Amino acid sequence: MNDLSSKYVASHSADHLTEMLRGLRLDGVDYSRCQMASPWAIAFPPCRAARFYFIAQRGCWLKMPTGDWLELRDGDALLLPRGGAHVLASAPAVTPSPPCDCAVKQHCGDITELEGGGSGSEHMLLFSGSMTFNVDADHPLLRLMPDVMRMYDFAANEPGIPHLLEAMGREVCMDRVGAGGILARLADVIAATIIRGWVENGCGEDKGWIAAARCPQIGRVLAAIHAHPEADWTVESLAELMGASRSGFAERFASVVGETPARYVAQVRMHQARQWLARDRMRIAVVAQRLGYESEASFSRAFKRITGSAPSQVRAAGAPPPAIFTAAAE
Repeated sequence: MNDLSSKYVASHSADHLTEMLRGLRLDGVDYSRCQMASPWAIAFPPCRAARFYFIAQRGCWLKMPTGDWLELRDGDALLLPRGGAHVLASAPAVTPSPPCDCAVKQHCGDITELEGGGSGSEHMLLFSGSMTFNVDADHPLLRLMPDVMRMYDFAANEPGIPHLLEAMGREVCMDRVGAGGILARLADVIAATIIRGWVENGCGEDKGWIAAARCPQIGRVLAAIHAHPEADWTVESLAELMGASRSGFAERFASVVGETPARYVAQVRMHQARQWLARDRMRIAVVAQRLGYESEASFSRAFKRITGSAPSQVRAAGAPPPAIFTAAAE
């Protein structure tokens, strides 16, 4: 085993899901407590923000980004990591309206209470959060996630979640200084808990996020790549980290992740480069050197081939503004 692989194995725990999620943070939480009278339906347009829902009282239906309908029950939780277009409704046949048709009570920052729907006596209650990951939606780690992560009976399987939601509700009601930051951290915990629960109780998928997170060997490799994207990872060094032959590793990695090891490493490295260029305004030559390229020109060619943009364009544009979807504003 080479120095890079042995150093990583010696200094990291076996909790590879934690390692993969460690670098993902959620910012700019737009938190809502929604009480809807039947019949009702709300159409949410696509956005760059992730969204989570917790169904607290009376079930509803979700029209997923694929167009399929999914019935949700009390205690279920959802995470849409890439913010695809979707509809929530009391029944699939109800004609949806935009979120702006709801009555909105604004608290501090991006904290709202929404009421809407028809004149029925049955009311459903759900908690909703919209927030941005600190990486863009094209990041390989987010692309491994499905459009929708659903956790059945989330409250029963994660007994701490109702207390977190109660804490979020108290922050909304008290309207105290710093409530937005506290809600962001609570939303971090809720979203990570949904991801963990979905991985542990997923639907037996044999490719993508759940397969990678459930496979200790591949999980170790992915955690290493994401922890150190600037490292000189080769198929040989990653195979050593997994404890397999080069050909056996490459075949296993591609079958689980859906990409070759070399291509996945290149994608992670270029997304890190994009962060350095856009967010930190790092010079292109410095980024190229950090990633081990012999010249700025060779780095620029690789960057454009993978991201579709020239490094100079990304650096000039800078970091995009937060893509937070505020129901009251749509």
